[in-house]
Amino acid sequence: MIPRYSRPDMARLWEPEAKFRIWLNIEILAAEAMAKLGLIPKSVPEAVKKRGRFDIDRIDEIEDEVKHDVIAFLTNVTENVGPEARFLHRGMTSSDVLDTCFNVQLVQAADLLIADVDGLLAALKARALEHRNTLTVGRSHGVHAEPTTFGLKLAYAYAEFVRARARLVAARDEVGTCAISGAVGTFAHVDPRVEAYVAEKLGLRPEPISTQVIPRDRHAAYFAALAVVASSIERLATEIRHLQRTELLEVEEFFSEGQKGSSAMPHKRNPVISENLTGLARLVRGYALPALEDVALWHERDISHSSVERVIGPDATIALDFALVRLTGLIKGLVIYPERMRANLDRLGGLIHSQRVLLALTGAGVSREDAYRLVQRNAMKVWERGGNFLDALLADKEVTRALPEKMLRAQFDLDYHLKHVDTIFDRVFGKGSAKKNRGR
Repeated sequence: MIPRYSRPDMARLWEPEAKFRIWLNIEILAAEAMAKLGLIPKSVPEAVKKRGRFDIDRIDEIEDEVKHDVIAFLTNVTENVGPEARFLHRGMTSSDVLDTCFNVQLVQAADLLIADVDGLLAALKARALEHRNTLTVGRSHGVHAEPTTFGLKLAYAYAEFVRARARLVAARDEVGTCAISGAVGTFAHVDPRVEAYVAEKLGLRPEPISTQVIPRDRHAAYFAALAVVASSIERLATEIRHLQRTELLEVEEFFSEGQKGSSAMPHKRNPVISENLTGLARLVRGYALPALEDVALWHERDISHSSVERVIGPDATIALDFALVRLTGLIKGLVIYPERMRANLDRLGGLIHSQRVLLALTGAGVSREDAYRLVQRNAMKVWERGGNFLDALLADKEVTRALPEKMLRAQFDLDYHLKHVDTIFDRVFGKGSAKKNRGR
């Protein structure tokens, strides 16, 4: 991933230095286990710990000749360790190192992503509680439907990212396995207890059965989870983009002093962060497909997955990490315009109350078909010619015969739509959360 969309902690996980350090640690742990089992001299792990160094340029130089990255690494370490290095990698195969390392990196990346989501959840909760009862219009098909609150929009996003967090936790668990099983995964040349030891020290689980490679359905599930989280980011970003359109302008991304929105039009204030998040989400989703295609490897092992994972491992996690933190900043700084929300709510002259009038008419004894006809007849007049929906209904004698003026006016009370907001908030944020934060 390019530096523009990389954050330091996540990017460091994928640097060659970090990768080779994990490789060396795996080799040391395997040697420790073998020494404990009496399979190699006890001096070996201590010698590797003491003198086991690597030089990335030297590894590249050796790989240029041998065309094999793990052999190049081991050769370089051997140059520094000396004779004891002949016991390194005993009975192991390259995939034992590569796959275990990759899973360590994916687990560490998941930890960072989970922390990112925690930060986003805190921001969403704070803004949702702040605007719990800020009335706005709910839209279906992009068209005014009925009143809702901006707090409910954010509470919906909060609940979605609670699920996102659970998906990341599950994805972390999915790839948290280790394989030190040797060629074709039979443990013919390496004791299974070595794998168990390495797994425990790395905070992983032994892979129940590996075929020289760790099964790639695990990785497919991991990258699919990242893709779903990215889609949740895009859903919220798209909502903000729509609400920032000039015709609505109910919310707006924070526009800092000195910021410029357009090289041609000085007046522009564009939803650039939301649009950037939409693009990053497309990237992360795109990495799920090659991960799925990696599942079908030939026989016990091939390396068709290797080139794929060298790209999607760093790129998907770095892009999602950046996107989650950027979305958190967007929510924290989001400028919200309640007065514009109210103006838009009133824009259709009260048509948003049509369902309440329909239900009141049926409650007064009018058949649903007739009630719908009466309400729609007056609604379409206001829709096409403008005016006030309540006035149109009051002028319709067929309506007022069933519903007197007082009852009709009662159907236009906006507070009616707030009566269960606290119930929803308690479901999302926990019992009593709405009342606890009412004064804030």
